[in-house]
Amino acid sequence: MQNPTHSTARNIKKIILGIDPGIANTGYGVIESEANRHIPRAFGNIRTSPKTASEMRLKHIYDAVTGLIVEHDIESVVLEDIFFNKNVSSAFAVGEVKGIVKLAAANADCPVTLYTPTQVKQSIVGYGKATKSQLQKMVQALLKLKEPPRPDHAADALALTLCHARSYKVLELRKKLTQ
Repeated sequence: MQNPTHSTARNIKKIILGIDPGIANTGYGVIESEANRHIPRAFGNIRTSPKTASEMRLKHIYDAVTGLIVEHDIESVVLEDIFFNKNVSSAFAVGEVKGIVKLAAANADCPVTLYTPTQVKQSIVGYGKATKSQLQKMVQALLKLKEPPRPDHAADALALTLCHARSYKVLELRKKLTQ
C-alpha cells in the first residue's frame, strides 16, 4: 500500500507569481501548478510613465504586485535575477523594482526565489542561449495557450513561473537536507 502522505506531497498545488522586473514595464505571470500540470491564471504588464516621479512609479508597481499576491492567493514569488546591465541607471532602476517586489512578497509571507535568464531558458527550452521567440513558443506549448504570450515581459514572467514549478521541489529538499 502506498503512503498517502507521500503521494499527496508530490501533487501539492502551488500558485506562483513570476515577475520580470523593469521600471517602465514589469511583466507578471501567475500559474497554478500541480504535478506536471500548469494552468495560467493571469499574465500581463505593469506599466509606468517616465514622466512620473520614480518613487511614484515604484509605489504603483508595489501596489500592483501586492494586489496580484492577494487576488491570486500567491504562495511563491519568483524574480528574474539580472547580474549586469549595459546601462547603469537601468540596472539601478531594475534593482529598485526587485527590492519593492521582495518587500511586497515579504509583507505577504511569500518566499522569493531568483533565477537567471540562462537558468530559465535551460529549464523551459533545454538550451541556456535560447531566443526570446523560442522561449515564448515553449511557454505557449507548456501552458496550452492559443498564441504566444504577449508582451515579452509577460512571457518572461510566465517562463519564470514554469521554471520554478519544475525546480521548487528540489529546492525544498535541499533546504530540508541543510537544516
